[in-house]
Amino acid sequence: MRRLFISVLISLCTAPAFAQTKIRLAHATAESHPFHKHALMFKEAVEKKTGGKVQVEIFGNRQLGDDRQILEATVAGTIDASLASSVLYSLVVKKAGFDALQLPFLLSSYDNEAKLLTSPQAQALLDDLSSAGLKGLSIGEGGMRHFLNEKGPVMKAADFKGLKTRIVPVPLHKAIWEAIGVSPVGIAYGEVYTSLQTHVIDAVEINASSVNGENLWEPAKHYTLTGHYFWPGVISYNQARFDRLPADVQKALVDAGREVIAPQVMFAKQDEADATEALRKKGVNVYKFADLTQIRKQTQPIVDQWAAKDKSIAGLVSVARKLEGN
Repeated sequence: MRRLFISVLISLCTAPAFAQTKIRLAHATAESHPFHKHALMFKEAVEKKTGGKVQVEIFGNRQLGDDRQILEATVAGTIDASLASSVLYSLVVKKAGFDALQLPFLLSSYDNEAKLLTSPQAQALLDDLSSAGLKGLSIGEGGMRHFLNEKGPVMKAADFKGLKTRIVPVPLHKAIWEAIGVSPVGIAYGEVYTSLQTHVIDAVEINASSVNGENLWEPAKHYTLTGHYFWPGVISYNQARFDRLPADVQKALVDAGREVIAPQVMFAKQDEADATEALRKKGVNVYKFADLTQIRKQTQPIVDQWAAKDKSIAGLVSVARKLEGN
């Protein structure tokens, strides 16, 4: 009995002494979106690693603001952590390397994306956020982007010409869509439904789960599977707040973030298949794009231009091309 008591005492003394901690993690998407699944997977991994001593509270569906607002709040330290679209990291915190994750037609499969996002080059992107006041913890996937419009079938490169298309108004996306030939329109994500309904826009580039989650299939019935780029999301933590956490909690957060990357991307893969089938059942016309060679040719100069801008972009492009066999 005495030996058992000593053994238990030793195990208690050597086990991680996790502090009672609550973490607020915000994202802007609906609970049906793969970003919410990323947040849930991260929460479950953190709480398991800490034996429930650390609790992650998720605030989704734009409760604490849109994508940009929650990232800015994380930088400011008014919330602990956020899961925001990677496209915003070059815009808000001037980390150009994140643009590599959305270069046009760089990756063709979720399997290759999972390999890219778990590569040393992707980890280097997360590590580089420290100079912007953030601790990068994880990169996940929101769903490959395709083309929804209310006009009619888009099957060839020429069919894009002149369509008023909602894009996220950042330099990379603007360059891509101008090269494709649409008329880019920058409006807030929350205004897409009414803008399609009132014909302010003709189209939007978007993932299947968001078409379902935001009911965009109601005003627009034509969905073309272009797969022009993926839509990664990044979980980052305010660096000053992170530094004040106990070392064991810091380790749990870092390990949890890395652990969930590949499984979450695989979830997004299945989610796209399920969401696309659901759209078909709702009467949406789903098309396979027939002119990939031409549209890749139109956008290839953008890949080359962005890769020449930044070493981290060039490194990720090199990894992606090897994964794709190019």
